[in-house]
Amino acid sequence: MKTSVGIWTVRLQAVGIARYLASKLDAECYASSEHPQSAPLTNRDLFAKLFREHQQWVLVMTTGIAVRYLQGLPSNKQSDPGIVVLDEGCRFAVSLLGGHEGGANQLAYQVANLVGAVPVITTATETLKPLVIGIGCRQGVSHEQINSAVEYGLARVQRSLLDVREIATIDLKQGEAGLKNWCLQNNIPLRVISRELVQQRPWVTQASAWVRESIGVDGVCEPCALLSTFRGQLLLPKTVHGGVAVAIVEESASAMLRRDESASVPLSHYPNEGVIPGHEN
Repeated sequence: MKTSVGIWTVRLQAVGIARYLASKLDAECYASSEHPQSAPLTNRDLFAKLFREHQQWVLVMTTGIAVRYLQGLPSNKQSDPGIVVLDEGCRFAVSLLGGHEGGANQLAYQVANLVGAVPVITTATETLKPLVIGIGCRQGVSHEQINSAVEYGLARVQRSLLDVREIATIDLKQGEAGLKNWCLQNNIPLRVISRELVQQRPWVTQASAWVRESIGVDGVCEPCALLSTFRGQLLLPKTVHGGVAVAIVEESASAMLRRDESASVPLSHYPNEGVIPGHEN
């Protein structure tokens, strides 16, 4: 087994992105442009040969090309590598294969946080959780402070940690050990929002002069939580507890589904704990 992560590109224009990710993820980078089609193996054949050499892959390409590359290779979700697809514009990091067992969901967040992309997670366990908690904190915040503030905020809205899809914070805080350790311990991904994006869309109910003077934005927890959702509504405005600011945003149901609830059939109508027959795997 080589390094745990392999990165594959198909276009010369993506090599710079791939090498940047390789340096940050301690990954091995493969550029198809460096393996001409006149070689004994085609690029796709070479990828197939290397497929199980890494525990995870980041494919810097379109999802269409990725699907063609993967055709016939996956065999068992317990042992298949996790696959993340990143577009060359660094807009979306898609957890395509092995979201749970292969760790692709976590890798998608890592990749997204490194390049400023949106992590795309489609596994039901995560997508059906409605809450995002935005967190702002001072330098050196402890694991215990984060935990206490999160528990306090959830109690205020009578919700559980089981409802939380992700934690969101500004890029300047992504290295806080207390915050990172809390997320790891609770198996909740950390979504990082750039300061530039927060500056463009402040969305704060309580602007903070101290935060503005310190990092150049009006607030952290509210805008970061709102920017992490597509249809988010502020459930708990900025609330400070033990030196940690939290805001809770709830993702509302799709407007299309709200208008026509008959368009979807509840999974509870099917046997096998909500799995549609024929789609057990």
